[in-house]
Amino acid sequence: MNRAAQQHQAQICRKQPGQLAEGQPPMAEQCDQEGSAACMDSSCRDSSCRDSRTIGCRPLFSGILALLLVTAPASAGDWPQILGPQRNGIASGEQLLAAWGSQGPRMQWSAEVGQGFAGVAVVGNRVVTFYRDGREEIVQCLDAASGRSQWRTASPCSYSGGVSGDTGPRCVPVISGDVVITFGVEGRLQCLQLATGEKVWERDTTADFRPLEGYFGAGSTPVVAADRVIVNVGGREENSVVAFDLATGKTLWSAFSDNASYSAPVVTEYKGRQLALVITRLHLTGIDVASGGLQFAIPFGARGPTVNAATPLVTGDRVFISASYGIGSRLISLADPEVGSVQRDEMILATQYATPVAAADRGDLIFAVDGRQDAGSGQASLKCVDLATWKVLWEERGLDYGSLIRVNQELLMLTCGGELIRIAADSRGFRASERHQVQESTDRGYRLPAIANGRLFIRDDSKLRCLQVGVSSGG
Repeated sequence: MNRAAQQHQAQICRKQPGQLAEGQPPMAEQCDQEGSAACMDSSCRDSSCRDSRTIGCRPLFSGILALLLVTAPASAGDWPQILGPQRNGIASGEQLLAAWGSQGPRMQWSAEVGQGFAGVAVVGNRVVTFYRDGREEIVQCLDAASGRSQWRTASPCSYSGGVSGDTGPRCVPVISGDVVITFGVEGRLQCLQLATGEKVWERDTTADFRPLEGYFGAGSTPVVAADRVIVNVGGREENSVVAFDLATGKTLWSAFSDNASYSAPVVTEYKGRQLALVITRLHLTGIDVASGGLQFAIPFGARGPTVNAATPLVTGDRVFISASYGIGSRLISLADPEVGSVQRDEMILATQYATPVAAADRGDLIFAVDGRQDAGSGQASLKCVDLATWKVLWEERGLDYGSLIRVNQELLMLTCGGELIRIAADSRGFRASERHQVQESTDRGYRLPAIANGRLFIRDDSKLRCLQVGVSSGG
């Protein structure tokens, strides 16, 4: 490695102010242990940095793309997976109450839950939770109206915590038809009957594919498409992304070589075929859902103490991706991923894990939380970004880091400080109509909220709460 490359590597690996939470150990020694090489510049001319299945880092397809996000089977008002019905943070069939009152949304019920960062999935009257209790990972189904337990399934787990010291799990359950898929912190992939919690099948992805351990264990929520469960496993030897048969758990295909990220894959339609967009440790990949054929691999990310955690946002025939840790944002045309893409632009957005949401009337107008949770309270901001012009239209600073859900023309922002903020989804400026403290402040704010049938489900370090924020059909 030449001197310039050594200096660049040292700069990436060096702990920056606010980069790691206080008390976390330095991770520079892990910089050379993390999987495949990455193309660190936009030209990608150095052949040594190319994945063997990517031709010169150019896409293996071209043409006009008509992209529609593939949805999980669900009714209006359901929240069957991470980030909602279409994995984009937008609620379907919901209507917020005109006002919540001076005390904030009414709490319908609360339930004790264990450790972990997994949010919930909701279909009909079933709320599926996923948490850690001692030496077990627990999948539990609760009644949406009352919080009463319907069933509980336990699996052994000995994970002792990564850099952050938590014990997992991190992945939101995925409900598909009459089954629910969970992916545990140690890589246990299981399929359970939604009605009873009875196990249909299970796979130990760590034993089968030998991934290098990430900073926080396994944490990329799977996606279900075309009767396949697609998982960002991070295995070695062309086993980075793996598709399993939804009915049996059998391996159908595997693709690419890179470590896993903490970003959840999404699936889109491409010329009548389904394309999985998967952010790995150091790339954005496009993979044919049916065959597992790698369509492209675009460098994204950096070595050293960094993670990719926000989910790709599909807007028209483009994909917006963003990460913190000096990585920034890219806007990529899927017709030709290297043409017209903006690379490593931190001024637009650099979000640690919160996925942006699009406006109701314009897919290229997004709202996004900028910054880092571990930078401390009041160090994040909310931005409105016009992707068509690549400009920030407005920015509200001084907020705690948090997550976004859009309901019609309004945003719900749940902060790590436990505040729920109701904001107009408007490009003209930041306007908050209500702000309420709805749970305890926590430094473990990675639990995504969910909204279904007028009920908002939120988690802190010990409780799952159900808040009445919208119009409910009853039950």
